[in-house]
Amino acid sequence: MPKMKTDTGAKKRVKITGSGRLRRRKAFRGHIMEKKSSARSRRLGRETDIAPGIEKNVKRMLGL
Repeated sequence: MPKMKTDTGAKKRVKITGSGRLRRRKAFRGHIMEKKSSARSRRLGRETDIAPGIEKNVKRMLGL
């Protein structure tokens, strides 16, 4: 059976912490920032955890 390949898109977007949690960046920060409030843009700048419902799928994509 061949080796399982890591999903390159997932690899670029998800970071694994030392304790094994999966972290991702938030959406809606790329452009059109003028109309978004400062509080909103600060909130969007932070990383967040992957949703529990898709965590298993993302771990499989990363080969974990």
